[in-house]
Amino acid sequence: MYKKRIGIIFGGRSAEHDVSLKSAAAVIRNLNSDKFVPVYIGINRRGEWKRFGGSVDLIEKGIWETHAAHLNAEELKDIIDFALPILHGPYGEDGKIQGFLETLGIPYGGCGVLASAVCMDKQMFKDVLRHKGFPVVRSMCLTCQKDPDESVLDKIEEELGFPCFVKPANMGSSVGISKAADRRQLACALRLAASYDSRVVIEEFVQCRELETAVMGNVDPEASEVGEIIPSAEFYDYEAKYSGCGRPSELHIPAGITDGDRKQIRRLAVEVYKAACCSGYARVDFFKDKTTGKIYINEINTIPGFTDKSMFPLLWGSYGVSFPKIIERIIELGYERYHAENNRQTEL
Repeated sequence: MYKKRIGIIFGGRSAEHDVSLKSAAAVIRNLNSDKFVPVYIGINRRGEWKRFGGSVDLIEKGIWETHAAHLNAEELKDIIDFALPILHGPYGEDGKIQGFLETLGIPYGGCGVLASAVCMDKQMFKDVLRHKGFPVVRSMCLTCQKDPDESVLDKIEEELGFPCFVKPANMGSSVGISKAADRRQLACALRLAASYDSRVVIEEFVQCRELETAVMGNVDPEASEVGEIIPSAEFYDYEAKYSGCGRPSELHIPAGITDGDRKQIRRLAVEVYKAACCSGYARVDFFKDKTTGKIYINEINTIPGFTDKSMFPLLWGSYGVSFPKIIERIIELGYERYHAENNRQTEL
């Protein structure tokens, strides 16, 4: 039986490079070797493509590059049948890689160009959801310099008040996110976020529970069980997610919520997944206001983490779907979308 060559694309130019390595290593270890042959394709921090043939452990430890050979990205079509981008953040999760693979005619797993771009940009995503009537917290977006002037601070204080959250518009894994309780902290938070992205999103603070569900599918997507994150820090920041230092955050699956909330979250997850034109798979994150009980959509992560601490495989695992089966399903869905798109009329 011919085994499909699955190109696992990892690394990348974003600040989430290291997270990508851990996710890719987990995916490689769980790829069904009876059906698939993994091809390791790394992108270093300079954006150079490399083909790696060594141990998965070297990928996870971040020392793979010295053992890799240069690869012209255009050669991809000759060495893989299908691509699985495991790239977090800009240059991987924002539609750029997806568009490149489409120009080469290579089928791939996960969301397409449009959904990837919309979901990566936090403010654009919120604007789309507001237009469609979905519940999201109040926010504003600024093109921010590294030294914000007083008028910027005035505008944020007047419209959103304190405390508030400050985030780079195009970054994941909670990179560059801060909570600001006053003007001094706000100025610092804006400078930090602006060091990652010229566009900065400021959100109102809601005392909330953080809930997540995983979705898989194309035309008929399904939502997993709902899980809850109880951060070890004040909020679920990068350190709480990945550092392994200090007290770990708690992941509760299933979340301790009512059946009504669970049904609402799973329904909203599927609806917003469709509204954002998602396909393949994604993780949908929610806030539940501790005071009012209102549920808000926070974001869609189109390439969620696949580490041993990541919610996506854990949520489906609670439904009895093993890690290898998750990957196999993602590949099936990628081929399904590829064939559907290539059967469309292309001539007048």
